[in-house]
Amino acid sequence: MKFSDGYWLTKTGLRVQGASGVHEVETDADAVRVFASVRPVHSRGDTLDTALLGVAFDSPAEGVIRVTIERHAGALDRGPHFAVAGTAPAVSVARDDDAVSLTSGSLTARVSLGEEWRVDFLGASDAGDQSLLTSSTWRSVAHVTADTGETWVREQLTLEPGTLVYGLGERFGAFVKNGQSIDIWNEDGGTASEQAYKNVPFYLTNRGYGVFVDHAERVSFEVGSEMASRTQFSVAGERMTYYLIHGPSPKEVLARYTALTGRPARVPAWSWGLWLSTSFTTDYDEATVTSFIDGMAERDLPLSVFHFDCFWMRGFHWSDFIWDPATFPDPEGMLRRLHERDLKVCVWINPYIAQRSALFEEARTLGFLVRRRDGSVWQWDRWQAGMALVDFTNPAARNWFAGKLKGLLDQGVDAFKTDFGERIPTDVVWHDGSDPQKMHNFYTQLYNETVFDLLERERGDGDAVVFARSATVGGQKFPVHWGGDCESSYLAMAESLRGGLGLVSSGFGYWSHDIGGFEGTPDPDLFKRWIAFGLLSSHSRLHGSKSYRVPWSVDEESSEVLRVFTRLKMRLMPYLAALGEANHATGVPVMRPMMLEFPEDPTAHTLDRQYMLGPDLLVAPILQPGGEVTFYLPAGVWTHAQTGETLTGGRWHTKTFDYRHAAVYVRPGSVLPVGSIADRPDYAWASDLTLHVFEPDALRTSEVLVPAPHGGHAARIGVRASGLDVTATVLDGAAPGLTVLTGAMIG
Repeated sequence: MKFSDGYWLTKTGLRVQGASGVHEVETDADAVRVFASVRPVHSRGDTLDTALLGVAFDSPAEGVIRVTIERHAGALDRGPHFAVAGTAPAVSVARDDDAVSLTSGSLTARVSLGEEWRVDFLGASDAGDQSLLTSSTWRSVAHVTADTGETWVREQLTLEPGTLVYGLGERFGAFVKNGQSIDIWNEDGGTASEQAYKNVPFYLTNRGYGVFVDHAERVSFEVGSEMASRTQFSVAGERMTYYLIHGPSPKEVLARYTALTGRPARVPAWSWGLWLSTSFTTDYDEATVTSFIDGMAERDLPLSVFHFDCFWMRGFHWSDFIWDPATFPDPEGMLRRLHERDLKVCVWINPYIAQRSALFEEARTLGFLVRRRDGSVWQWDRWQAGMALVDFTNPAARNWFAGKLKGLLDQGVDAFKTDFGERIPTDVVWHDGSDPQKMHNFYTQLYNETVFDLLERERGDGDAVVFARSATVGGQKFPVHWGGDCESSYLAMAESLRGGLGLVSSGFGYWSHDIGGFEGTPDPDLFKRWIAFGLLSSHSRLHGSKSYRVPWSVDEESSEVLRVFTRLKMRLMPYLAALGEANHATGVPVMRPMMLEFPEDPTAHTLDRQYMLGPDLLVAPILQPGGEVTFYLPAGVWTHAQTGETLTGGRWHTKTFDYRHAAVYVRPGSVLPVGSIADRPDYAWASDLTLHVFEPDALRTSEVLVPAPHGGHAARIGVRASGLDVTATVLDGAAPGLTVLTGAMIG
């Protein structure tokens, strides 16, 4: 939200009271509190008829400083609040004539004691040298009052020259957020607008720090858009809390942020395989499903998960969790038959209860539906006629909802697509008294947590997975997330990628998208290019709206292309599974923006048409007809994964690829573990393993960890290079049939 009218003026109807300078200081062993008048205090009379802003600094974890800004301490806070974990870091407080400072690990907040407000955030390098990260300067901290009585708290942090901002959730506009106005407010807006399904009030920078604004309600960001040299964020009310998180590398910032807000759970090995959907409004029954699965088998197309979208239930009855008896008269038998074909089953759900649902009256009687202020059930006719909303702030309602889903698990369902969760009203009363403004974004966290916790209880830790559309802070704990409703076009493919890069810059570890696009029917050229992109993402799903996504419905060559890239992904499972283990342990995502892997390379900082799949594979999706793609390779000699062709990095390249090849290049110095099985993701990854070593003179690792499909590590392998000679030794565990190849293509 913008408050100013240019540099000099304030918008009509607003009064901005900015911190003028520090009037009082309080310190203890691990905190600093300063009190700033909104006008200079030169005499006793200046303390009358004015506001005093309190600003507190403390540290919940090493390298993280929490800042709390407050005007009136008596304001009501009904929650909900994000779950933020903390440790007991060693903190030092120091004071001299000019400043008071608080230091946590490599991060220092230095508050000037002069008449002009200034806080410098300083980061120390590994060598101990301090540098300025960002500052809160004159009139940055402010309280804003409108003539209507509304109030806000505002902060502005400087954008030092060259600083770029990323993240703030899954946003489909420009990857670099500088110059954008962004409101953190979940909406069901597709992928073609400024609205977003997954809003996260956290941004990452290329300057060694990130900022997390700890508010579940609407947070408004002006990233160099109100003041060109500042990032501004504001929340309604009398109080604001934010965290300045130091790296110094972007990966370390994400590690510290996810340590605060939650690390992604392990995903089951089978979830890495190909998911095939019925699509949305298409006609289908068990015979249709069987024909799809038969067609995949006949064409030797590896398939791991079959997904039933909305119309597994009857129209007007969503959600009643009852299979449509007209199309699925024997659901238990059908699910058994799918399992006999070694498939997992996912079904679509949402948190809404239509009036025709058998569950509506039950939930209303029990008091499990969100109500209006007059006590009536909140309803509308969008999406489903008479639709109501489960009140997940009521523990009994959560248990009731989970109990209905457990019936599906008992039938044989393995996973849930947790759709929607964004259309949450604010003119309602919640069971626990939560603030409706805060619950709008937070609702999705309770929804996905309820479903994910059920899956963990029933299927076991490490075998739970959802396919979620909406999210907020902490949603990364419940993988996987997909990009939502995009068009079937190259433009939408590019905007989807930008959204994914933004999401993984916001602490999320896994991301998927609808191969071929959701709205419309992709032409054969687009579909085959999207297949390569989809199978070179963390999770891969064929899904659409009004048309089937079995490849032969597009053309038979699509089946051949799908076979190539599905088999490639299955052979990469030892590598991908290790990325999943690292994500669970450190919070570093599986798919990564180029700047995350190459922070030292300024060219990498703005790239949004390519990404790294883990640290070693560079992928540049083809985003136009004809197969031509232009991409940037950082320094070194890079090897094409499928052909073995090498290209020199530190420059841009333009190449043309046929449908069976993608722009996927291996980083120099990589040791890429490649499996021997190409028709499924869940196999003994350490058996008959091949270590592909690329440019051994630049070897970047001395050990390779190969996970076991059910958690832990199957083998730890030491790797040494002497010139072009490479040796590998199993240090612990077992890797029978281990082979080492130098510079060979993966296939």
